[in-house]
Amino acid sequence: MIGVAALWILVLLSGGAFALNRLLVDALTRNFDSNLDYVLKAMIVQAEIGPDQEVRFNRPLADQRFLEPYSGLYWQVSGKGHDPFPSRSLWDQTLDVNLDKSVPVEASYDNKQFKDEPLRVLERDVKLPGSKTTWRFQVAESRDTLDDQIGVLRKTMVRSFAILGLGLILMSALQTIYGLWPLRRVRLAIAGVRSGRFSRVDVKLPVEIRPMVEELNDLLAHNERQAEEARTHAGNLAHALKTPLTVIMNEATARSPDLNATVMREARTMRRQVDHHLARARAVGRRGSAQSRADVWASLQAVERAVDRLFPEAVIDLDGEKGLAVRVERQDLDELLGNLMENAAKYGGGRVFATVTAKAPMVEVMIEDDGRGIPEAEREKIFGRGARLDTGKPGTGLGLAIVRDVAEIYGGTVALEESEDLGGLLVRLSLPLAG
Repeated sequence: MIGVAALWILVLLSGGAFALNRLLVDALTRNFDSNLDYVLKAMIVQAEIGPDQEVRFNRPLADQRFLEPYSGLYWQVSGKGHDPFPSRSLWDQTLDVNLDKSVPVEASYDNKQFKDEPLRVLERDVKLPGSKTTWRFQVAESRDTLDDQIGVLRKTMVRSFAILGLGLILMSALQTIYGLWPLRRVRLAIAGVRSGRFSRVDVKLPVEIRPMVEELNDLLAHNERQAEEARTHAGNLAHALKTPLTVIMNEATARSPDLNATVMREARTMRRQVDHHLARARAVGRRGSAQSRADVWASLQAVERAVDRLFPEAVIDLDGEKGLAVRVERQDLDELLGNLMENAAKYGGGRVFATVTAKAPMVEVMIEDDGRGIPEAEREKIFGRGARLDTGKPGTGLGLAIVRDVAEIYGGTVALEESEDLGGLLVRLSLPLAG
């Protein structure tokens, strides 16, 4: 930041110095030319034509430098067919003149005809009364004075802009260091959180940085919740596996004749628990993905084909909006809908009806069947792990528990109601709508 600020300051000051230099140099040059203009007009006013048709002055010019050889101030009058009429200060030299080019108005330019003395020349063509010749009046002065003034000006500007630039860079550096200093306190606070001395970043900070610290504290809280969820999840899995393992060990120790059957039964129980916890862990790992997106209708059609092969006697109808998507991984959405559709086909009377509607910011999938339904008093109980109301059909009893856990991980809900059209169970699955 300091380097970028320094570069930008240097660019701006360089541009400003260049523009100011041109402005002031032009002003000094115009002032220098105005003095020459005064002398040129005085020459024209005092000039007249003598008897020999040569130009002469009716009184000498006031500046004594015109009388001193090589004094640095010169004048000259030239005309076609006439010898140049120079000031005594030119001594044995004359000013360059191009009489073929007309100069009806005053023109100024630099002249380097004298090796060690650059000149600033002002000239104009004048036709004097009584003469048919157009005379070229020229006045020249050495540029040394002008160049000295420009040199002093530029030195002053360079020093001033250098001091200004250094001051601005130092001010920018101090401002940057002061502005970023709170981040150092944030770094120290984060180090304290990592070392276990603090649980949150709790320091007074400017309003510009406070939102970042709030997000950081929210992230720490989120990580703590995830860690707590992981501990709870691991504890639940350990508890779920402990009982079947104890049963198997007891049967093996007692050398029970039903050991094989016991091992198979308890192994199935453990497998159901592992599947449930794996599904939940997979959903937890995916919920933070910003790219989570699944097309509801495509998932419903895929699940319909799979369920139709498992229960060919069931009639499954789909309806609703086909272009909706939810912020859920496709694999998890398939598992949610698969559990619900399979339960409806398995425990219903043979008809399953799935409807998709959008109720921003959620998408609702309603799955109905024509079975016996579930009494209202039993609906919450059915979400428990292994809970089954119909034990006459094969199943794990984990379907609805998995559905609710995974849906809540993605910010959705699952509700059980009574189907008005088919008379059986209506499962209302709500998931976040994807933009």
